Amino acid sequence: MKALLHNKNYYSLILSIIFLLSCAPEQNIEQDNVDIQPISSVEKLIEHSKEFEKTIISHETPGGKIHIAIGFGIANSIMVEGDNGNIIIDASDSVYEAAQIYTNFKKLNPNPVKAIIYTHNHGDHTFGAAYYLSVQEEKPKIIAHETTDFYMQRILGIINPIISTRSTRMFGTALPEEDVINVGIGKSLNVSKSPFGYLKPDTTFSDELKLQISGINIELYHAPGETNDQLFVWLPDHKSLMPGDNIYKTFPNLYTIRGTTHRDVMGWVNSLDKMLSLNPEYIFPSHTKPIIGNDISSTLTLYRDAIQFVHDQTVRLMNEGYYPDQIIEMIELPNSIQESPFLSEFYGTVRWSVKSIFNGYLGWFNGNPAELDPLPRKKEAQMLAELVGGEEKLLFALKNAVNSNEMQWALELSDKLLALEYKLEEVKSLRYQALTYIGIRSSNPNKRNYFLTSALELNSGFDTFPIAERTEEGVREISIDTIFSILSVRLDPDKVFNKNLIVCFNFSSGLSKTILLRNQVAAISNNYSGMCDISITTSELNLKLALSGLLNPVLAIASGDIELLPSIFIKVFRISPALSIIP
Repeated sequence: MKALLHNKNYYSLILSIIFLLSCAPEQNIEQDNVDIQPISSVEKLIEHSKEFEKTIISHETPGGKIHIAIGFGIANSIMVEGDNGNIIIDASDSVYEAAQIYTNFKKLNPNPVKAIIYTHNHGDHTFGAAYYLSVQEEKPKIIAHETTDFYMQRILGIINPIISTRSTRMFGTALPEEDVINVGIGKSLNVSKSPFGYLKPDTTFSDELKLQISGINIELYHAPGETNDQLFVWLPDHKSLMPGDNIYKTFPNLYTIRGTTHRDVMGWVNSLDKMLSLNPEYIFPSHTKPIIGNDISSTLTLYRDAIQFVHDQTVRLMNEGYYPDQIIEMIELPNSIQESPFLSEFYGTVRWSVKSIFNGYLGWFNGNPAELDPLPRKKEAQMLAELVGGEEKLLFALKNAVNSNEMQWALELSDKLLALEYKLEEVKSLRYQALTYIGIRSSNPNKRNYFLTSALELNSGFDTFPIAERTEEGVREISIDTIFSILSVRLDPDKVFNKNLIVCFNFSSGLSKTILLRNQVAAISNNYSGMCDISITTSELNLKLALSGLLNPVLAIASGDIELLPSIFIKVFRISPALSIIP
C-alpha cells in the first residue's frame, strides 16, 4: 500500500489508546506520624485472611475428583477431572497466576484441559486463560454466557480509564504488600504481574446449556447476581455446584465502590433459590473455601435472605419517602444474619447496598429539591467560607477536626478548601492524615485500600499508576467495534478544527468504518457510502496495534501498513493512558 505523509504542521491521528494493565508501583505510604499497625477494628479482617491461605483442596465427589486452587490471587480456579481430559472453571487473575496454579493441578492429573468455563466477565476469572494455549497443542473450548464478551469489551473500552483507577484504589494494587491485609474475597489482585490473557468465548448460551466434555456431564445456568452475565455450573453426577461470585464468605458486593452497572439484587436472590433447588452436596465458590455437606442449605438460605432483607427494607423505607442517607441509618440486619460468618462486611456493606438499590429503582435524584441542582462545588465552598469568616477559619476548623480525630468531617472540610485552592499543600497534608486514619481502622478492605491509596496519591512524588506490558495477543481480543467506541468517547471537542469531517477506514478484511465528525461529536457508521475527507486503509490488527502503542504509526505509514489519504488530519481525540484492567 502506498503511503502519503501529511505535512509537518499536523499529525494524522492520536494513536495512543492504552487500555491494558497497570503495574503495581513499589511506593511506601509516608507515615506523617500515623502508625499503621494492626488495631482492634481490623483484627477480624486479619483473621479472615485464613480463608485465603495458598493451597490446593481436593475432594473425591460421587462423580470424580475436583480440585480448587485458593490463595493464589483473588479468585479461585477449579479443575474437574474427566476421561482423558479436564475442565477448568475460572482461569484466575493472570497468565502468571494461571501458571502457578496449573503447575499444581498437573501434578494431580496431567491430562490436557479440554474446556475453560468463565463464570462471568471479571478479569480475576478470565485473564489467565491464555496460559493454557502455551502448554498444550489443542486450544481449550472457551465457554461463557452470551453477554460475557459484551461486558468484557465494555471494561476494556469506553470506561477503562476510570474503572482502572478506581479498581487500583479499591484492591490496593499500588500499596506496599505489607499494607494490604486482604481484599475481602481473596488475598490480592495479581493482574499486573503479566499481560492480560483473556480469550473470547467460542461457546455461549442464553438461559441454559447442557453438554458433556471428557465424560463430565455439565449443566450451565444463567444466574444474574454480582454480574448480569453470571452463570453457575452444576455437575449432577458430582452433586457439585460452582456458583461463581453469587456466594462467598463475606457480605455480598451488591454495589462495588470501583463502579459497576446496577446489580439486579432480586435476580441474585432468584439465582440462589435456583441453586438451592438442586440440593448440592458440594459447593466450590470462586472465592473463599468450599462448603460441604449439611451446612450448604442453611448457608445458601441465610445468604439469600440477607440480600432480600436489605432489598425489601430499602424499598419499604424508600416508599415511605426517606432519602438514601436516612435509610442507611435505619436498616439493621437481623441478629441471625449479623452472626453468620458468611455475612461479615469484609466486601460489600449494607450502607453501600442501600444506596445502589435506591438508585436502581429511582435513579440518582433522591427526591430532595435542595439536591436537584445544588450549588457548584466551588460556589458552595465560597459561601461556607464566607459563613465562617473566611478561608483561614475554614482551615482552622479542618485542623481542629484532625486534632479531634473527627476525620470524616476533616475530609469533607478538606474538599471545600481544595475547591477553593487555598493553601493546597497544608490542606493535602491534613487530608492525608484523615484518609490514613480512617483507612487503617476500616475492617472493610475495599474502603481501607481505597482510602490508603488515595492518601498515597497525595504524596509529592506520586505521578500516576504505571502501565503494564501490552502484547499483540491481548490486543487481538479487543474488538474493532470497541476501538471505535473508545475513539468516540475520547473526542476532545475543543480540538475539532473542522465542523464537518468524514474519516473513512477500509480494512483488508472487507469491513468498513466511518467517523463522521459533526457538531463536535464523532458519529460512527458501518454503512457510509458518501465522499470521504480522509481515507485510511489498513488491517484491523494494524490499527489496533497502532492505537495501543505496539506499532509505530509513522513507520507504519511509511512502510505502507497504514495508508492515509489525504495528508491533513488534526488531533481531535484526547486520549490519555488508561490504567489497569481490574475485575
